[in-house]
Amino acid sequence: MSDHASQFSHIGFGYRPRAAYACDPDATRGRFYPEQESRTRTPFQRDRDRIIHSTAFRRLKHKTQVFIAHEADHYRTRLTHSIEVAQIARGLARALFLDEDLAEAVALVHDFGHTPFGHTGEDALNAVMGFAGGFDHNAQSLRVVTRLESRYADFDGLNLSWETLEGLVKHNGPLTDAEGKGLDGPLPRTIADFDVLFPLDLASHASLEAQAAAIADDIAYDAHDIDDGLRSGLLTLDMLEEVPFAAAILAEVRALYPGLDPVRTGHELMRRQITRMVEDVIVTARDRLAALKPASSGDVRAAGDTIVRFSAAMRDDEKALKAFLYANLYRHPDVMAVRADAERIVRDLFGAYLADPAAMPEGWRGILERADEAVKARHVADFLAGMTDTYAIKEHRRLFDHTPEIG
Repeated sequence: MSDHASQFSHIGFGYRPRAAYACDPDATRGRFYPEQESRTRTPFQRDRDRIIHSTAFRRLKHKTQVFIAHEADHYRTRLTHSIEVAQIARGLARALFLDEDLAEAVALVHDFGHTPFGHTGEDALNAVMGFAGGFDHNAQSLRVVTRLESRYADFDGLNLSWETLEGLVKHNGPLTDAEGKGLDGPLPRTIADFDVLFPLDLASHASLEAQAAAIADDIAYDAHDIDDGLRSGLLTLDMLEEVPFAAAILAEVRALYPGLDPVRTGHELMRRQITRMVEDVIVTARDRLAALKPASSGDVRAAGDTIVRFSAAMRDDEKALKAFLYANLYRHPDVMAVRADAERIVRDLFGAYLADPAAMPEGWRGILERADEAVKARHVADFLAGMTDTYAIKEHRRLFDHTPEIG
């Protein structure tokens, strides 16, 4: 038995057996900076703990999901969304005999690169960063965990394991073809540069644990965006009758509970929707695994297709649900008005910091005085992307005479 393996042989980690196709923490591909592993936690448990204790994780508390964080206390934020994704990912991993801790770690870290004000902030930052390579929240997540977090004496970032980084980078599937060409255009430079130093097999699919986290992301926001939309009044139960999938669940709830109040009816809809989607993914994944018979996590990566996924019928239902949400919630005039104000704040702050580095906190100024424009812009983007909604608004008020009243 190797020295590495012996570290884990005598200490219990609360595990049930994993399937042969699951990621084995005892066979991890390691970390960018070699470390002596913990005697009480597997590498993936340690990754999860580092993620939870990071500054970037705490900032998610005040970052927008759909509705600006301070509009009401009960709307989802990036933090509550990430926790919900992790809960679903663990459930999927448990049902499929995967490594639950790795699935949870990928779920908890997947939104670290999001800007303030959700996708609006990302779109605005991508636009102003066009001359310097643009902005991509997935690539930014990698920057956070490999460079920007400053917690450890021996290295920058969190020094996560290869498997967690793979799941983060390939959250939406492979990034390149077999020749290394980007599937959706040029690779973000952060990912391309890091891959040279620590190759992440960008042409292959990710582990089943990462796939579980990715589909859990879809399941979570499909449900909680409906819940938040109902809470806001922008959606109604009658409107959801337009969506066959939701209408069928509503009919079931009303048959079981005649006269149930709208709030509880909405919650019944949400939890039954999550259950149907989770069960569909488990059955579909088991069928795919039975057909493919992967004998290792390497076989999973080489399968050439996503294994943890919706059935064809559920995929159609989910597509119709997303179309409904885009038309009636994400593009609602009230939401769009807030988006316009949020975009202005991001653009204004970017321009102000790039023009006057002294406007930034002391720890962020130095590099701007001696860097070229592209490097300066990326540095400003790092600072801006790390902001919470509340801090971005506060900074705008400090630097400008008028700040939009968001929310």
